[in-house]
Amino acid sequence: MEGSDYYIPAFALAVALVVKLPSLWHSRRSPMSQAIFVIIAASAGGFAFAAPPSVERVNRLTGVSNVSALIVYCFLSCLSCASMVLLLHWRGGPEASVRRQTRMWIAATACVISTFCVLFALSDVPAERPRDLDTYYATTPFIGQMIVLYLTAHAATATVVMTKCWRWSAELRAAKASWTRWGLLTLVTAFGLGLSFALLKFTAVGARWAGTDALDVLSTDIAPPLAGLGAFMTTVGFLIPVVGPRLESMWDAWRAYRLMEPLWSALEPWVGDGAPMRIARTSSLEMRATLRATEIADRLLNLAPHLDARHRAAAERYATARGLEVEAALIVAEAATIRAALACTPAAGAPAPARVAGTPAPARVAGAPARALAPASAPARAPEPQRPPADDNGNAPGPGPLPIRISGTNGLAELSRHFSRIHPTDLLVDAAHSESN
Repeated sequence: MEGSDYYIPAFALAVALVVKLPSLWHSRRSPMSQAIFVIIAASAGGFAFAAPPSVERVNRLTGVSNVSALIVYCFLSCLSCASMVLLLHWRGGPEASVRRQTRMWIAATACVISTFCVLFALSDVPAERPRDLDTYYATTPFIGQMIVLYLTAHAATATVVMTKCWRWSAELRAAKASWTRWGLLTLVTAFGLGLSFALLKFTAVGARWAGTDALDVLSTDIAPPLAGLGAFMTTVGFLIPVVGPRLESMWDAWRAYRLMEPLWSALEPWVGDGAPMRIARTSSLEMRATLRATEIADRLLNLAPHLDARHRAAAERYATARGLEVEAALIVAEAATIRAALACTPAAGAPAPARVAGTPAPARVAGAPARALAPASAPARAPEPQRPPADDNGNAPGPGPLPIRISGTNGLAELSRHFSRIHPTDLLVDAAHSESN
């Protein structure tokens, strides 16, 4: 691996840390925030100090040959420990048990790092080996033991974390926690790569103990990319449950905002006399979707006196008869009723066109799974905002305007989607059809 193969992921992780730092600082007393900080920082540091140019530069600046290897070992040990600590707090459980296990892992890691330092100080490693230190010094006293300790600790931690993540992801298979499960499966892959890294290194070191360097390629060329990818995926795996729901929320808000466009535009003449609400240009997508839903709801209130209860009831029965579920039939009926009201009712201040009334009759809804119903022809009269007539079953609606039964951002988005599939010309029903009914 060349220097850029290390520096690019190190830079990406450093950027992620800078972006995440304000929120981490805000919750700096949280063990999870502290663990996330250590994971990202240790991953970035491990990449930066493992790059061959960095190894040579650090060794030259400190005057200690191969000290960069010690630094990388310490970084990766901290990464493994922080991953385990974050997993413990992420999974939860009795507070005393979580705190006890956290302290145990931190203490064990501190002991391992201290042992690294002692063994490195006792070793004699005059030759600078930026790429093959593990195999070159595998049989050298003290540093050889440091290498074995590092690989053993790394393999043990990877196995424990991988097993816990796999078991937890299996428990979440039936639960509605997809982002958490995807994060856990990513961590299983990440620590699987870490375990593979340790096993490949062990194999190469074992070959050196056997007196051959034929397997050095496993340590120098194959294992490092696995470790780099594993460290990067570890960071990604822990960030997925944090970032994923936010991205999903933004996508849902954008989708709802776009879906509400047809209904929002069609109701423009029914804005009313109130001053329009304004939001900042930097407002979130959720805020924009909420504002659009609020404006639609206000405009529907102005249109409500002109909605036909009989039309809605007949449309809902027709949609249900076509096999739609109750909720879907309700949305289709509301959309058809709104479209019919807009087609034959003038906005405030406009000349009143003739409005058809009478027995509702089926009318085609372009692209919809069910057919909306439109009122058939009858003697024309101007619309009046008064109590709607009884439905086809003779049930009289309550006093006042006919309310819309769909609410909320997602509900209005679906209403608008069905509304956009109904063309005004689809609501023109032949009088002969009405008479035949």
